[in-house]
Amino acid sequence: MRNQAVDANARSLPHSVWPAQAMAQLEQDAADSLGLTLYELMQRAGQASFTLARQSWPEAGHWLILCGHGNNGGDGYVIARLAQAAGMAVTLLACEGSRPLPDEARQAREAWLDAGGEIHAADSPWPEQVDLIVDALLGTGLSRAPAAPYAPLIEAINQHTAPVLAIDVPSGLLATTGATPGAAVVASRTLSMIALKPGLLTGKARDHVGELHCDTLGLDAWLSGQQAPVRRYAAEHLTRWLKPRQATSHKGDHGQLLIIGGDSGTAGAIRMTGEAALRSGAGLVRVLTQADNIGPLITARPELMVDAFTREKLHNALAWADVVAIGPGMGQRDWAQQALQQVAACEKPMLWDADALNLLAINPDNRQNRIITPHPGEAARLLGVKTSEIEHDRLQAAQNLARRYGGVVVLKGAGTVIASAAGDIAIADVGNAGMASGGMGDTLSGIIAALLGQQLSLFEAACAGCVVHGAAADAVARQHGTRGMLATDLFEQLWQFVNPEMMQ
Repeated sequence: MRNQAVDANARSLPHSVWPAQAMAQLEQDAADSLGLTLYELMQRAGQASFTLARQSWPEAGHWLILCGHGNNGGDGYVIARLAQAAGMAVTLLACEGSRPLPDEARQAREAWLDAGGEIHAADSPWPEQVDLIVDALLGTGLSRAPAAPYAPLIEAINQHTAPVLAIDVPSGLLATTGATPGAAVVASRTLSMIALKPGLLTGKARDHVGELHCDTLGLDAWLSGQQAPVRRYAAEHLTRWLKPRQATSHKGDHGQLLIIGGDSGTAGAIRMTGEAALRSGAGLVRVLTQADNIGPLITARPELMVDAFTREKLHNALAWADVVAIGPGMGQRDWAQQALQQVAACEKPMLWDADALNLLAINPDNRQNRIITPHPGEAARLLGVKTSEIEHDRLQAAQNLARRYGGVVVLKGAGTVIASAAGDIAIADVGNAGMASGGMGDTLSGIIAALLGQQLSLFEAACAGCVVHGAAADAVARQHGTRGMLATDLFEQLWQFVNPEMMQ
């Protein structure tokens, strides 16, 4: 659950996200452009970390700093020197390697020793009293499970009661993907240096990062001239897509949406999609479903136009619609297959979800007028791989799906990834664990489809829809907590996020 302090901090995070493997070159290019040395940047990183630690835990008197054999460890040496100079008791444990330290880390280590600091072996006993742990063990270059001596230290960190500040990335969390192939630090706060990395926003990140901070180390002006390959979107970005309506607009200006789904016994799914679309500003919403669903749907939401599915009615509805969404609660019976076949011939903007995706996995095609919204299990079926492979690298999986199926892909999950066949990629930095309940995906489909009908492009509608959806769930969580959250609880919160001018 995101509290108000975390939400306020999230608003200060950068919009740009850089692949971890690009960071070394990015750092070098920035230093060269500004006439800085890498050691000067390391000192800035140490100072930023020290400042955040002091602000966050002002009563912490004894700091345990764990340094790896790389530049992440170099940051730790700088932090140790600053903390000791400020009067804190500092115990520093270092993992020694067979190779020499990078030059800047070596300079930081020597400066720590020159200041009277001591370096203890990685397997040394920990002090009895520790008020703060600084994780400077493994940085952004990690690509596999941590081995000794790192793994035992990570386990010891997680077993201790002191708060943990992770430098750049919690050790063991892969900065490229957010996967955790082995032991990984569970941090209280993480300070990312220069830029955000994808692994801090998706995958297992939320189990390990804690409250996320970022310090550009004074490189803001230089970074603003660079084009980051990944974008981070959150509630504060909604105004870029959702403008106030013209006073004279009418329902025909805001999209005629056709939704197909709801097999016998699954009227709830299509009802949630339809109501979410209405709550997100769709002008008119028509639903084609099984006949026994008509009464319950109209009773629950009389603003929906509901009819029984036939091929002829679908033909007429497709001619009427501006946007088509298909799949929620649809099943895979003959009528569903017939409906999908007809929809597949349509050239209007569309969204496929749920059983439409399961049928697509059986008969794949590539089209540019479609958004698909798989969860990891559906994504695995679409790519013919295991779900674990999807979760191991969610950004790559989303890009693979976009290349294979065209259009835009929304790979749902913690840190939803949005990717287009044109190469656009974004991460929705919203949402919480309360969304792990039935119907959330149906609601998301309605929101995105409604925004498609309001003149957003496929990629814009997918990004904005994911942010609206997750931000509404965060608002519910702030009021009631995450356990017991229902998809329909989001409806009363959607107003403020599809009208973002009201949030300012």
